[in-house]
Amino acid sequence: MLCRHAFSADRLAMDAMVAVTFQGRNVEGAAVEWNSEEVHLLGRDGRLWQFDPREAVHFRKTADHFRPYSPSEFRAALLRELGGEYEVTGTGHYLIAHPRGQQDRWAERFENLDRAFVHYFSVRGLQPATPLFPMVGIVCKDRAEFDRRMTASRATHSPAGERVFYRSGVEGYYRIDTNRLHLYDMGGNPNSATWHTNAAVLIHEATHQTAFNTGVHSRFSPPPRWLAEGLAMLFEAPGVCDPRNHPEPADRVNRGRLDAFRKMLARHRPEMLAAIVADDELFRVAPDAAYAEAWAITFFLAENEPAKYVRYLKRTASHPAFAPYTKAERMADFTAIFGADWRMLEARLLRCLNGLP
Repeated sequence: MLCRHAFSADRLAMDAMVAVTFQGRNVEGAAVEWNSEEVHLLGRDGRLWQFDPREAVHFRKTADHFRPYSPSEFRAALLRELGGEYEVTGTGHYLIAHPRGQQDRWAERFENLDRAFVHYFSVRGLQPATPLFPMVGIVCKDRAEFDRRMTASRATHSPAGERVFYRSGVEGYYRIDTNRLHLYDMGGNPNSATWHTNAAVLIHEATHQTAFNTGVHSRFSPPPRWLAEGLAMLFEAPGVCDPRNHPEPADRVNRGRLDAFRKMLARHRPEMLAAIVADDELFRVAPDAAYAEAWAITFFLAENEPAKYVRYLKRTASHPAFAPYTKAERMADFTAIFGADWRMLEARLLRCLNGLP
């Protein structure tokens, strides 16, 4: 058995690499947070593992410094896992597993989103960090394969991955624990409706993944859900994800999300803003309203208070690792930057959105 003190600071440097066996798994990585009750281990493939140190049956230090898989090691591991129907295409920042022969259908789309994301924040004073790992996108061959993998993913759910970010309708998802994006090939050509639906799913989920891998969000301390989903929906607009070809200010408006928000205008109240900032309950009880509200707040802040919006992103990303993010802390972080006059904030929000064409 692994003694409780094995992960203490005097035995192991924070960035050292270890090999551990627990729950029948052999994992090599770095312990990024630990105590007598739980260990949070970052694997060489970017996965986050959480386990009780008393469950570990073998433990040894393997290197003085953490070393992620090389791209070739990572590619080989993915091919072993996914089988012969898939191939893996490497790009500048991604390893994309897709059905054989479809490299041209996916690689450039992932990289374009990454470039747009980095540009968007760089010009607003937030320089995204270089990802520590290649970001993994798995494009399932069809809906049935996607559903099968999603079911298997839920069955092997790790406590470290309690946050799963997905586009409404669950046509794709990004998991914090595996650090992987999943979607499926809907078919069609670049002028078809299915192609554009696929593109929207990819943009949404790749925005989540990129944000969590570049320091805009923290995988060790996820932000409020409205903030993460609002950012992903912000990038769904062509003027945000593809500003070179869509340079007009109106192109930055997500028309579908704006329409959804306008449908709830008659019953909108300042308290709704405070509620979604304080906790994620609205996403459970009324997801359509929650997504509409999250986009509306994000668009308003990003367009009208960009410096404050960036400060808020930085503040939420610096929350202590693996610590609860309480209602009181969420409210304090938001009001420290945007103020606590919810009625005034709502009035400005509604004036902004009502003025959109």
